[in-house]
Amino acid sequence: MRIRAFTGLRPTPELAPRVASLPYDVVTTEEARELAAGNPLSMLHVVRAEIDLPPGTDVHSDAVYAKAVENLKRLQAEGALVREEGPSLYVYQQQMGEHVQRGVVGLCHVDDYNNGLIKKHEKTRPDKENDRTRLTGDLSANSGPVFLTYKDNAEVNKLVAEACAAKPLIDFTAPDGIKHTVWRIAGGEALAKAFLPVPAFYVADGHHRSASAARVANERARANPNHTGEEDYNWFLCVFFPGSELKILPYNRIVQDLNGREPEELLGEISFTCEMEDGTPAPAEPGRVSMYLAGKWHSLKLEPPADTNPVARLDVEMLQQQVLGPLLGIEDPRTSDRIEFAGGIRGTDYLKQQVDKNGGVAFSMYPVTVQQLMEIADAGRIMPPKSTWFEPKLRSGLFIHTF
Repeated sequence: MRIRAFTGLRPTPELAPRVASLPYDVVTTEEARELAAGNPLSMLHVVRAEIDLPPGTDVHSDAVYAKAVENLKRLQAEGALVREEGPSLYVYQQQMGEHVQRGVVGLCHVDDYNNGLIKKHEKTRPDKENDRTRLTGDLSANSGPVFLTYKDNAEVNKLVAEACAAKPLIDFTAPDGIKHTVWRIAGGEALAKAFLPVPAFYVADGHHRSASAARVANERARANPNHTGEEDYNWFLCVFFPGSELKILPYNRIVQDLNGREPEELLGEISFTCEMEDGTPAPAEPGRVSMYLAGKWHSLKLEPPADTNPVARLDVEMLQQQVLGPLLGIEDPRTSDRIEFAGGIRGTDYLKQQVDKNGGVAFSMYPVTVQQLMEIADAGRIMPPKSTWFEPKLRSGLFIHTF
């Protein structure tokens, strides 16, 4: 895989804790407005610029994108974001509790995305892809990185460890308790070369950001009669993490009603479909799902299909085919308004609280593994919606690639 150093924007070390924000897609407009209150330096003013406009403003209106451009320029004018001294790669370390992961920050080429060397496992939603395409194009910048993973490489690991022996450029703990540390690698030639034997990258998180980067590059190429493929708009911002260091949490499900059934009736029907016994809030092994219904946890053992398709054997897909579709009437989880997806960071207490309050039924999943993600992407398959929840999340605003 080819990666490239870049001369981008970054916050000054002392202002980094105020600039760096959660990514746009894990907060609502209301949550973003609350998080950025009293902090005009937050990157949320760029990636969620509607927070600076009257409540009720259409998040896809021209005014929102214009405000994002204005705010990015303001952050530079005020000195919160500064231009790097020269082409650089970075090591970005995150620590959440005892879990530590270290990624390399650099640029990928859109041709590698378009040609399948950067492998996808999810479909994108047109509205979200259109939104990020418009924002990226109007900013002429990647305001947040794509989260990529790869099969571990010993030489990359060695060079990353050497970089982390130096004094960090940025080091702070965010309000959510996650520690963020950044080391700069000027030039980065040796590290870029070390990635050449890596056979592929896999999109872990950021399918909409990568798709929008490719679309913007295509738009710029069509408008440039002297296009060569090496212009800055052909490259987009990524963080590359070795697969062994990643932490995937489950993506749980809440169905808002029982599809016209009483709890006892649904339990009876499920018992004909799955092996069922008393359970705990979190399943102990793959192939099992914990179900919360009518004040009690149950353990369901899903029946693996004969199909060797790696998607068909995912717990989320087996649950869909054996319970959610035939019994609860959730025919398409992408479009149904009767199902809610709850990232594992919320915990199983959230599932219980929601069902106790609103009725329905909740399913606590066993997390997908990085190996499963890679196998599905290698096979050219697509995961069911909301299959993986990666933690910790990459902060926006620590690195910005402009073009």
